[in-house]
Amino acid sequence: MSSFRGFFYGYFCFVSRVVARCSPLLCQRAVGASSALPGLPLLGGARRRLLASCGLSPAARCVVVGPGPCVPRRRGCGRLEAAGGGFWPARVAVVVKTTRYEFEQQRYRYAGLSEEDLKQLLALKGSNYAGLLERHRIHTKNMEHVIDSLRNERIEVRLVERREYNEEIVRWADAVISAGGDGTMLLAASKVFDKFKPVIGVNTDPERSEGHLCLPARYTQSFPEALQKLYRGDFRWQWQQRIRLYLEGTGINPTPVDLHEQQLSQEQHSRAHINERFQDQRSDISGPHLLPVRALNEVFIGESLSSRASYYEISVDDGPWEKQKSSGLNVCTGTGSKAWSYNINKVANQAVEEILKIAKKHGSLNMPLNTELVQKVTNDFNDSLLYSPEEPKMFFSIREPIVNRVLSSSRQRGFSSKVRVRSRCWDACMVVDGGTSFEFNDGAIASIMIDTEDALCTVLLEE
Repeated sequence: MSSFRGFFYGYFCFVSRVVARCSPLLCQRAVGASSALPGLPLLGGARRRLLASCGLSPAARCVVVGPGPCVPRRRGCGRLEAAGGGFWPARVAVVVKTTRYEFEQQRYRYAGLSEEDLKQLLALKGSNYAGLLERHRIHTKNMEHVIDSLRNERIEVRLVERREYNEEIVRWADAVISAGGDGTMLLAASKVFDKFKPVIGVNTDPERSEGHLCLPARYTQSFPEALQKLYRGDFRWQWQQRIRLYLEGTGINPTPVDLHEQQLSQEQHSRAHINERFQDQRSDISGPHLLPVRALNEVFIGESLSSRASYYEISVDDGPWEKQKSSGLNVCTGTGSKAWSYNINKVANQAVEEILKIAKKHGSLNMPLNTELVQKVTNDFNDSLLYSPEEPKMFFSIREPIVNRVLSSSRQRGFSSKVRVRSRCWDACMVVDGGTSFEFNDGAIASIMIDTEDALCTVLLEE
């Protein structure tokens, strides 16, 4: 038995020396095989173990999955696919939302309230403490599932809260994942200006959040499956177009105010803009200034006090200036065409039915009026308001325009490539994706347009 053990130990040492001497060659062959057979990529753990055994650097790892820092490329007939068959990030920043439960805790933390005090206070406001706590636990569980899934694949993860998220975090990461809902996805996208840095949304509470900008809901609790699809290249890159903004004119202030951070009332909102103006010496500049944000959903311009009419001049696609008063102006992307813009412009069955009855009364409708026809006309109109996130065009909407002998509104809505607005307002703001606000008062001019270089890189996974 001892001689057998001696033989086995000697054989093991010999094999170890051979493997140590030949491992670089094995790695080279593996890389070559991956390039030669892109349809047969090394999967999940096998690829990770191979790379780890070869001692490859993060840059070298990307050679296995494709050239450059895991950068997506265009392949065949304009179809967007992952370079080398898959995307394998080494470092991921996970941006997490602040739940309502956490917000209420932070809101009253300086008052020194106990958990029981918070429970009673929420009850007085008509809020359900147990319900908020349950939604918080669901979010936390799903967020931890995403983080654990990444770390199980030996991906370096940084967990980032809203106030900690900045450009340095974005530069560090190979990809950014938002763990929350659509609002968290908009926050995650707001700091990313690199066209080739993917931003992926995970809806951590699909029962209560639509998650239109996130991965399909089923990946919330099966995130490893989503990762495997990324590794295999079983997805499509999608570049969602975004809006860029230039601000010029008299007394402008290009410094943004974070509405989520401030949680401001109307009075506090005005005071914040005044404070930012005094803190920023650039407020007197008059030339076109490119603002440090990009809108993934929409840009809204209007008076801070919603009951006050917004007064401005507008020019669409370098056309003539037109004076208008309305409840504000919304300019959206294809991504945002399913959001606020859609709800501004959509029509209800009741309105369509009443219009069709009038048309029939005047003899302009020679068909029976029934529920099926009303529903079809309603759907066709509402569907016409939607378009692809990848189309480089905008859709503008004038909310409740005032039309009289002095003021006009030749177009209440429509597609455009450029919109310019000159403010005649007293206390107005230009709000980007509902989270970032810029002062926009009398004399300020905004130029709103799309540049394809600003597109946001996201992924599309099958249901």
